[in-house]
Amino acid sequence: MTASPIRNRLLLVAAALLFSTGGAAIKAATLSGWQVACFRSGVATMVLLAALPQARRGWTWRIAPVAAAYAATLIAFVMANRLTTSANAIFLQSTAPLYLLLLGPLLLKEPIRRAGLFYMLAVAAGLAMFFAGSQPALATAPDPPRGNLVALFSGLAYALTLAGLRWVGRRPGRDAGLAAVAMGNALACAATLPMALPLRSLSFADGAVILYLGVFQIGLAYVCVTRAMRQVTAFEANTVLLLEPALNPVWAWMVHGERPPAMALTGGAIILSATLIHTWHQRRG
Repeated sequence: MTASPIRNRLLLVAAALLFSTGGAAIKAATLSGWQVACFRSGVATMVLLAALPQARRGWTWRIAPVAAAYAATLIAFVMANRLTTSANAIFLQSTAPLYLLLLGPLLLKEPIRRAGLFYMLAVAAGLAMFFAGSQPALATAPDPPRGNLVALFSGLAYALTLAGLRWVGRRPGRDAGLAAVAMGNALACAATLPMALPLRSLSFADGAVILYLGVFQIGLAYVCVTRAMRQVTAFEANTVLLLEPALNPVWAWMVHGERPPAMALTGGAIILSATLIHTWHQRRG
């Protein structure tokens, strides 16, 4: 029986809401950034493999580079959130479509069109605002300059992930996206494990945060996306999922009282608006 369109849209909204809580939850843990990245991805790997049959199929060497890029994205996002504000971390990661446009001609043989050039200029203007002036250190963002650079890297790694998913998706009869996501979480856990150990103690609060991040913020969110995407267009999905970067700073403000600089919020608004307009223009094209 065909699922209700309203139900599918609500699933996408639920996924965006879960994804958006990542920054606030990461900052809530008293563990090191390496430990959060390691245990979060370890729990998520088990949830994805248990809940989604597609995640257990297609583990081949072909998807390993894509999984490695996604693992780098996961690790960099956690480390960026421990160094800079949640707003900076998610907005700078949201520049991934810019890198994807630049990488398109090289990796996917996709030319850059005029609309892409306007999008690139808009994102570049938004990016400049993150690095204009100085950003004061906060209790939840002790090193904004370094965190911003890590967040920029997470955007590049995410762009490589998206390019890789499109590359493997061109193979007829294969949908390796969820397998790459599961493998990426497993690689992230393995890569950070040496820095995460020894774990001398784990408080109940930290354990709850890790379980939330792995089970709900990644695992359940991907279950919602997977079920919704069967009936929802890519344009609608991309539009709804923009709720994640829009709401991420809100949770950090509500939970931790974290107030990002006005310039960063303006730059983030420019990046998100440009992304929405570019996505709409691609749909028309």
